[in-house]
Amino acid sequence: MEKFDILLLGSGGRESALAWKMSQSPLLGKLYIAPGNGGTNAYGTNVALSPLDFPAIEAWVKENGVKMIVVGNEDPLVAGIYDYFEEQDILVVGPSKAGAALEGSKDFAKQFMVKNNIPTARYRSFTAETIEDGYRFLEELRAPYVLKADGLAAGKGVLILPTIEEAKASLKEMLSGMFGASSATVVIEEFLSGIECSVFVLNDGNGGYRVLPVAKDYKRIGEGDTGLNTGGMGAVSPVPFADEVFMEKVRTRIIEPTVKGLINDNITYRGFIFLGLINVGGEPMVIEYNVRMGDPETEAVMLRIDSDLVALMRAAAQGNLGEMELKEDPRTAVTVMVVSGGYPGNYPKGKVITGCDNVNESILFHAGTKIDADGQLVTSGGRVISVSSYGESIADALAHSYASIEKVNYEGKYFRRDIGQDLQKLL
Repeated sequence: MEKFDILLLGSGGRESALAWKMSQSPLLGKLYIAPGNGGTNAYGTNVALSPLDFPAIEAWVKENGVKMIVVGNEDPLVAGIYDYFEEQDILVVGPSKAGAALEGSKDFAKQFMVKNNIPTARYRSFTAETIEDGYRFLEELRAPYVLKADGLAAGKGVLILPTIEEAKASLKEMLSGMFGASSATVVIEEFLSGIECSVFVLNDGNGGYRVLPVAKDYKRIGEGDTGLNTGGMGAVSPVPFADEVFMEKVRTRIIEPTVKGLINDNITYRGFIFLGLINVGGEPMVIEYNVRMGDPETEAVMLRIDSDLVALMRAAAQGNLGEMELKEDPRTAVTVMVVSGGYPGNYPKGKVITGCDNVNESILFHAGTKIDADGQLVTSGGRVISVSSYGESIADALAHSYASIEKVNYEGKYFRRDIGQDLQKLL
C-alpha cells in the first residue's frame, strides 16, 4: 500500500476535524495544512500558504511531492482551484468552478433546482434595475420574508424579516451594497417552516456517491435559537427525524437528481456536496447547496465515519467511488463551539487559553487559535475551539462535551448550553 502526501487548505474547526480523520489513514504519508491553526499541527505540518494563492500552492506542492489537495472552505473552489490544477498530476477534492457556482451563486443554485425538479422554496431574483418588481413579489408572499445575497457573503448574506416594511427596506439596502458585490443580485424566497438538517454527499462526478452521517447545526448565538446568526455554535449526529423513510426521499428526490443534473450539464464535480435541508411535514426540501463540508457539522460527522476517509476522497477525486463502502459509527456524536466574548460582533483576540491538556473525554478541534510569539496558545478568531464527544445518546455525548468545556479556559469564554435539546424532545 503506497502512501502519498496531502495538502489540506483551511484554518478552521472543519479543517481540524478533517485533519484528525485523515491522520488515521494508512494511506497518508505526510499531511500539510495551509495555513492551519494552533491545533492542527497535532495531525500534520502547518504551512504558511494562502488557500487563494494558486501559483504559490502550485510551486509548493510540486516542490514537496504532494499528490492530492483537499479544499476545506468554499472560497478557493469558487475561485476555480480545481480548474487550475486539472491539467496537472495533482488530485483536487472539490468541484470545478462551474460546480462551485452551486454555492457561489444562489440564483444559479435555484435555477439548477427548478430545472431538475428538486423540491425547494418558490423564489425570484432581482437587481437594482428590477427593485420595483421585487417589492411586488414580496407582497405576494406571507411573512416572514427571506432575502439572500446571490454571492458569497461569509455566511452573513441571508436575512429573515418579520414585516413587509422591513423586507422592502432591506431589499433596497442589499441592492445598494449592504454585502458589496455579493448582493448586486438578491434572491427572494418563500419562507419554509420546519426543522433543518445537513446532509453531506461525497460525489465522484461519474454517478458514484456516498452519503455521510447526517447532522443538525445550531446557528444562533443565543440559547433557544435567539440572537444573531453565527458560523455555527454546535452540531449533533445522527438526527432522529432523518430516518430511513425520510432519507429515501432525500436520496430519490434530491441527491440523485443533483448528481445526474451535474452530469447532464457537463459540470465536473468530484468532492463534497452539502445539502442544507428542511423537513416540512415529513417532506425534505432544499434550502441551499454548499460545495464543501459544513462547519461545525464536520466536527461531529468525522467522529461517525468508520471508514478510511483518505481512500474515499482519493476515489472521488479519481472519479471512481465504485463499490467503496462508507461505514458509520453507530454512536451519537456532538460538538459544542466555544467562542470569544462579543462574537459574532466585535471581540478581542490574543486571550491565553489554558486547560486543553486536561481534556480526556472529548476531542478538541481548534478553530480560532494560534501559537503566539511566546509559544502560548491564544485566541485568534470568534469561534475558538469545537469540543466534540461520543455518547450512547445525545444527552450522554453532550454531558462529556460540557464537562470538557469546564476544563478549558480563557477570558470571555462563551458557549450555548442548549445544543441538541430540540432533538431530544423528538426521541
